Amino acid sequence: MDKLSETLGRYGGVNLLPVVLAAIAFVLIGAPSSWVTLTIAGLSMGMMVFLMASGLSLVFGLMDVMNFGHSAFISFGAFVAASVLAALGGWLDSDSVLLASAALGLALLAAITFGLAAGLFFETVIIRPVYRDHLRQILITMGALIVSEQIILAVWGGTPVTVPRPSFLDGAWIIGDVSIEIYRVFAFGLGAVVFTGLYLLLNRSRIGLLIRAGVENREMVESLGFKINRLFIGVFMLGSALAALGGAMWAGYETLITPALGGEMMIVVFIVVIIGGLGSIEGTLLGAIIVGLTANYIGYLAPKLALASNMILMMAILMWRPSGLRPAVK
Repeated sequence: MDKLSETLGRYGGVNLLPVVLAAIAFVLIGAPSSWVTLTIAGLSMGMMVFLMASGLSLVFGLMDVMNFGHSAFISFGAFVAASVLAALGGWLDSDSVLLASAALGLALLAAITFGLAAGLFFETVIIRPVYRDHLRQILITMGALIVSEQIILAVWGGTPVTVPRPSFLDGAWIIGDVSIEIYRVFAFGLGAVVFTGLYLLLNRSRIGLLIRAGVENREMVESLGFKINRLFIGVFMLGSALAALGGAMWAGYETLITPALGGEMMIVVFIVVIIGGLGSIEGTLLGAIIVGLTANYIGYLAPKLALASNMILMMAILMWRPSGLRPAVK
């Protein structure tokens, strides 16, 4: 482990881990076309997981709130987007790329809007009374998660829901022997845009400076006249909206969703947040990409280990770097 740390530190640090992982997989897979397909699939999966995990990383790492109800926003985002897409089926099936794009945009916007509103309610009614009390946070957010799942069952039922896609995102580009799904490229691009926006917000803006200062010394920032409560509400709403957006994108990726979607993805989301480093957007992105690549490579090379691969990865990384790959500096 020490030798690995020294080598990575010399050539770019932990940011090189995805490259190292991809290089090892290239040797083991052998077939270049299969390797390219799996790598692109892993990157796109990582970006969608990043959308879901970034919100939890912000809330958990910056606000010290253990929100086990985060997966409810993922599920609601998926089902709200699916309902909007179904309602605009005529636009999706039309030959007009403009109409199909508008339908997709409205679906994603509906998921984000719901996430913002739900985040405001969740923070004000459920989270605020239990700040600084982790045990009560766990209990009350787990209870809220159960209630949310029952609401989804009551509204959408327990039958799997089909999620339509715009026609221009269906299919794949064929380049030689390599097949690249168009939706995966779109998911990767959207994730990259969101990451850039979050990075600039937290590291290059006055709001980001105030948030970090409020986490470090809340009383001092409040004494300067700033409303830290409002900033923290904004952070929570942003985290919820990102989770809903990630759920909407994952719904389009899977094309068939159930009320258990959020709970299933929550395990992966927590793994990403932990191995990336709490409160670190860069670490969350790095962890999500590594998890996405690992899941696809292991699923191809050793299918029986696919379910356990994320846990094995988390244990290995935490034994090497207990604080995660790129923890936030406070």
